[in-house]
Amino acid sequence: MSSDWENVILLSADALRADHLSCYGYERETSPVLDELAEESIRFTNAYSASSHTREAVPALLTGEYPDVAVDSEYHLASETVASTLSEKGYATAGFHSNPFVSRAYGFDEGFDQFDDDLHLGQHKLIALAQRALDKLRNRHYARAEEINERSLEWVDSLDDDQPFFLWNHYMDTHGPYEPPGEYGRLYADEGLSGRDAQSLYQRAIDHPDSISGEERQLLVDLYDGEIRYNDMRIGEFLDGLQDRGLLENTLLIVTADHGDAFGENGYYEHPRYLHDEITHVPLIVRSPDLEVAEVSQTVSTLDIVSTIENELFGCSEMSLLQDIPSGQTIFSQSRGENGDSHIRRYAGRRSGSVCLCEENIHTSEVSFSDCESNELENRVRSFIHERNRVHQSDTGDSTTQMNSEVENRLDALGYK
Repeated sequence: MSSDWENVILLSADALRADHLSCYGYERETSPVLDELAEESIRFTNAYSASSHTREAVPALLTGEYPDVAVDSEYHLASETVASTLSEKGYATAGFHSNPFVSRAYGFDEGFDQFDDDLHLGQHKLIALAQRALDKLRNRHYARAEEINERSLEWVDSLDDDQPFFLWNHYMDTHGPYEPPGEYGRLYADEGLSGRDAQSLYQRAIDHPDSISGEERQLLVDLYDGEIRYNDMRIGEFLDGLQDRGLLENTLLIVTADHGDAFGENGYYEHPRYLHDEITHVPLIVRSPDLEVAEVSQTVSTLDIVSTIENELFGCSEMSLLQDIPSGQTIFSQSRGENGDSHIRRYAGRRSGSVCLCEENIHTSEVSFSDCESNELENRVRSFIHERNRVHQSDTGDSTTQMNSEVENRLDALGYK
């Protein structure tokens, strides 16, 4: 167990794919801050999310459980999060983000002393109405990283000096529609788009991917990369704030993403419920003052983050990213279908650069494989599906959650509806 750090900070970026970061080999210098951080941290080159979209990926990230256990059939939180665990151990806990799918409407405030999901309806109606009017005027879909930083550092400053804490910041800037602010809008693109035009192009890419021309695809990539560079700069400001407060040297810092975004590689954009590399391969950087700098090539999962925290603090888990990772271990991802595909469950197994993708029809129990690179890996995926079916809840994947209008408006703007 660690004796050299007291606090835990988890920074996650929404829809940030690993291969668009310069520290992961991207040709553009999109992430100078994370590049520098990686040089003094452990960087995992083959980290994969437990799912491909927020509704299953973030619950897995926060609980360390596969999505079919982490959330129920309506995507409400169904397992204890690391925030609850640490709160019970005397840690102050806080979360700051603006993704409606992991808001208090779905129970994700459980275990957090402070939970700011940027949704004010129900707290103060007049504030909510004023916020909605302002958001509509400025085409605002989420809280920018600057706001997340300000709110979270203000919370840190409110704590007693000897109070250990867990802080989770989830940044939405790299999520579509891609609207990098100011100079970042033209950092890689010849000319930027207005907010409404950016949203229109993004939505068309989701709804009608075949209509996107080569030039439009490149524009989407250029704007996405601009968002990454902006978000990287703001993460740098947050890290500077921690340094100024003397907190970096007694904090376990973890930087990752819930999933990535696609740009037509497999016939789709954004992050629908498939499990290809472009939407599951995520960055994972772990920094602690007592750790040796390393680059780890073993295949790991975002599920390992919670077990790492709990093992290093309390010795109550067998798996830790900070210990020797078994060579050749297989990690799995899963995703339930939606709408017309609600009867489909998708699975992926990955090991040592190999992948096996699978679909299961829960009505017929038919299982089909694709891109399976070895019989052994296929057998491992079959065993995984058999095990998950033992614990799988009997649901169709449909969500009947009654959302308030503010949540619905945010989801619509983010391309979810």
